[in-house]
Amino acid sequence: MDFSMAAQPVEPTTGPAFTLGEKAIAKDGIIRCALKSRCQSGTPSLRILLPDKFPQSDTRIAAESCRFLFVLPVESGDGREFGDGLSAIRNLNLHNIHKMVVIAPTFSQIPWYGDHPTDADARQESHMVKAVAPAVDRLFPSSNPRRLLLGFSKSGWGAVSLLIRHPDLFDAAAAWDAPLMAESPTRYGMEQVFATQKNFDSYFLPKQLREKAAALQGSKRLALLGYGNFRDQMREAHDLLLQLGVPHDYADGPQRRHHWNSGWVSEAVESLVKMTSLPAPSSVEKTRE
Repeated sequence: MDFSMAAQPVEPTTGPAFTLGEKAIAKDGIIRCALKSRCQSGTPSLRILLPDKFPQSDTRIAAESCRFLFVLPVESGDGREFGDGLSAIRNLNLHNIHKMVVIAPTFSQIPWYGDHPTDADARQESHMVKAVAPAVDRLFPSSNPRRLLLGFSKSGWGAVSLLIRHPDLFDAAAAWDAPLMAESPTRYGMEQVFATQKNFDSYFLPKQLREKAAALQGSKRLALLGYGNFRDQMREAHDLLLQLGVPHDYADGPQRRHHWNSGWVSEAVESLVKMTSLPAPSSVEKTRE
């Protein structure tokens, strides 16, 4: 794959600049690229898993026929207390079964997928929207990318939040065992990202869902699939979606260990795949015929 352009800084039309650094390919085939942005302290990275038959000669043509699955971490950096979502996808061979480019971003702080109200180096939502997604677009140009969000716990909350707040950027989200109805930023490290109740109120998922339900009332774009620790919150979110007329997949169990490797990932990915069809052959392909 040609990463020759990746070392140059890019300024999106809106939002902060980002810089993609050098790549490294591990023995397991996972690619890591440094991703520097003005929204994160230090230098986070993108970890990327490609389908085995992804052609190296023309990434544009290959990207046209793939979905892009963003596997959202629950820990900062390379934390693995709750497993590794990208490794779970690889071990289940889901990147090949469903022909997906799988991307796992890392974060310098505990990830809650919001923006800190005063710390410019802890803007995680902005990092996803203005650095991670554009960087992936740069590496794998596609005329109509299908961007899917997968997460649990903190990142399940983040997947739902990102879809609600950016429905034109992301196509679908699947969450497992997430505190979707949390009312204040007082637990699980939330205060490190949201800082104040006022800031968190602007992200409060029930409020966001009520205000933006219209964007999700067409085709199915959400999946809430089971629980480990947060059954009541998943149920309440399901009930709210029913009240709002938002179509979604839902499963109330079985209860599983709060971990990437507890058996829920395959179902969640399959749900996302069913919710998003691949684009028709693009003009890029037609011009090469």
